[in-house]
Amino acid sequence: MVSAKAQVPLLLLSALCLLTLNTSEAYNACCRRYSSIKLPFSMITGLSIQTITQICNINAIIFHTKRGKACFDPASNWVMDYVNRLRNKAHMVHMRRTKHS
Repeated sequence: MVSAKAQVPLLLLSALCLLTLNTSEAYNACCRRYSSIKLPFSMITGLSIQTITQICNINAIIFHTKRGKACFDPASNWVMDYVNRLRNKAHMVHMRRTKHS
C-alpha cells in the first residue's frame, strides 16, 4: 500500500498531465488567423465566438458549415451582417416555438 505522503505527489503529477493535455487541445482549436474568403450565407449552419485569452490570441467569429469551420474578423462589415442575420433567424425560430407552446 502506498503511503498518503507518496500519493500527494502522484496526484499532483496526474493533475498537471491532464491540464497540459486540455491546454494543448484548446490551443489547437484556436483561430490563429482569419480566412480571406467570403462564405455564401447559405453555407453557414451556425457560429461560435472566440475571444482573446491566454491561449487564443485573436478575437474571431467562427462560422460553421457542413464542411467544417472557418475563422473570420469580427471587424469586417459582412461578418457582422451575417452574425445579425443569424441572430434574427434564431429569434424568428424562438418566436414561432413560443407561439406553439
